[in-house]
Amino acid sequence: MRLQILLIAGLIQGCIYLPRTTRVYDEGCNIYAKQMVLEATQVGAFGRCVNEGCVAMLVAAGAVTAASAVVSGSIVVAGNIAYWFEKQGQCSR
Repeated sequence: MRLQILLIAGLIQGCIYLPRTTRVYDEGCNIYAKQMVLEATQVGAFGRCVNEGCVAMLVAAGAVTAASAVVSGSIVVAGNIAYWFEKQGQCSR
């Protein structure tokens, strides 16, 4: 059990999701448009932990990862909607 927890802790290592804006070419409108995507980022690794400390860090890392995915995902959806409206204003088909 202890070995499994350490292996899981090694795999998670503090990942979070961040929104990132990119530019893509739209051939139909002949313009460059902005688009948001989610990007996974590693913010740190677990150091030495013992028994309950590892479990607590795993729970915290899981909560932070889930929260960052929800918040950043919402930002990406809202941003892509705004960029879609912006593209419609620039598009001269």
